[in-house]
Amino acid sequence: MDVVIGIDVGTGSARAGVFALDGRKRASVVTPIRTWHPAPDFAQQSSADIWSAVCYSVREAVALAGDVSVVGIGFDATCSLVVVGAEGEALSVDPKGAPGQDIILWADHRAVAEADEINAGGHEVLRFVGGTISPEMETPKLVWLKRHLPDVFERAAWFFDLPDFLTWRATGASSRSACSTACKWTYLAHEGRWDEAYFRAIGLGELADEGFSRIGRDIRSLGGTVGDGLSASAAAELGLRAGIPVGVSAIDAHAGGIGLLGAARTDGEEGVTLNQSLALICGTSSCHMAVSPEARFVKGVWGPYAEAMLPGMWLNEAGQSAVGSLVDFVVDTHAAGAALKAQAKAEERSVFALLNERVEALEARDLPGAITANLHVLPDFHGNRSPYADPSLRGAIDGLPMSATADDLARLYLATIQGLAYGTRDIIDALNDEGYAIDTIFATGGWTKNALFLREHANATGCRILLPREPDAVLLGAAILGAVASGVFSDMHTAMNAMSHEGEEIRPDPRTRAYHRAKSAIAREMHVNQLRYRRRMATADDAVANGDGTTSPRL
Repeated sequence: MDVVIGIDVGTGSARAGVFALDGRKRASVVTPIRTWHPAPDFAQQSSADIWSAVCYSVREAVALAGDVSVVGIGFDATCSLVVVGAEGEALSVDPKGAPGQDIILWADHRAVAEADEINAGGHEVLRFVGGTISPEMETPKLVWLKRHLPDVFERAAWFFDLPDFLTWRATGASSRSACSTACKWTYLAHEGRWDEAYFRAIGLGELADEGFSRIGRDIRSLGGTVGDGLSASAAAELGLRAGIPVGVSAIDAHAGGIGLLGAARTDGEEGVTLNQSLALICGTSSCHMAVSPEARFVKGVWGPYAEAMLPGMWLNEAGQSAVGSLVDFVVDTHAAGAALKAQAKAEERSVFALLNERVEALEARDLPGAITANLHVLPDFHGNRSPYADPSLRGAIDGLPMSATADDLARLYLATIQGLAYGTRDIIDALNDEGYAIDTIFATGGWTKNALFLREHANATGCRILLPREPDAVLLGAAILGAVASGVFSDMHTAMNAMSHEGEEIRPDPRTRAYHRAKSAIAREMHVNQLRYRRRMATADDAVANGDGTTSPRL
């Protein structure tokens, strides 16, 4: 059987999936990868560790798949910065030079100050990142690297986005993906150029002087191929034959969009149109993606990006910096969390399954979700990616009681999920204000396995949610890239329609509409209040001495 391999590198693991050409998964293997946190807001990984995990996952997945012939390979990964020397060696991005740690992870916020400085410049390219660049993107991180580790910056032969590092490692070709470069590096794909003036203005003029050789001269659209296929050395490591076509890579969330939106049609055809559709990939963080044939500028939403996900289309990309990681944090730090996790371990169940059962029991006499009427969570604990585009924002909880039982944790858990859902509602409203008509969410990611999470997102947004037949749409999206590279399908749309199929549908409960309208308005008020509090503290004109020797502002 002819098959394609999809390879996905997420925040915590490297995965390989073997797919038939109708989109059915025959086998997959997951291998964990490591992250180091040398200081607050720092997150680093190792490209050698990741490549080793990729090779193991591929070899094991192919062995599990049985008698198959691999005809194409596709890669996706997080949008993390990889720093490579002239001999292909790893250059440490650690402030103290820890060996092997050559990746600044996407979630790393060390470059907040650099992002603020770039945003103050009002550069034209910022129009294509929602007006505000994020410290999660690569040019602020490059500025940080030049300032704080100038020797590493100087020695670097290549700066790769992790998806492009993987195709380079697989083929030896240093071409880059329009997906990564447009979305995270400020490449103007619709004009086919880097903005030289921007790089000079932010202090990275040497990249322009070099003709952008270190960040990419050969930029390719998704659906294309990289180099001459799998190199002999990479083939030996992966346990495959040399020469297998390798597709242009994608960011992991964007691969999820490819795997999801095959069921959506272009405007004018039957079924759900792309203009009605949002791809939601929800895991540690979340991405919300919508595509349009024309450029739509949405304040606080990244893009519009040309050629970043579907050929001939513009992408708007929103997201939330902490989703699964936030729910984990709430559970881990609650007084009842440890006991509940111990119970889950003893029963060999998920702690979230236990929490969902408690929520269901507490709701016995209420509308779904209504046990949080007096408990509200603003979920921006790790800043707001969209639509406010402010990494300095922080979370807030209103309505905590003076008790910390397992039932209290269940209510807080539900309120946190609701807060995240209202964030998605804000994103959809921002997109719809600029021409979209989103009423359908195509969802994938680890949190789509949680029925309560899906229920609250449907009820809070008023959108129906469609799950794919293949739950792992991110891995499927990578496989679709490999399938197009193989030549089996003529283009991305054909491959998506052949390999992506609808599964379960979740519809909003109309009885909860007024309840969620009220709570989402409160969430917006909590955001406005946080900004108001900050302004008040910032404009305090003097300080009053307290009895304990400290000072407090006079308001």
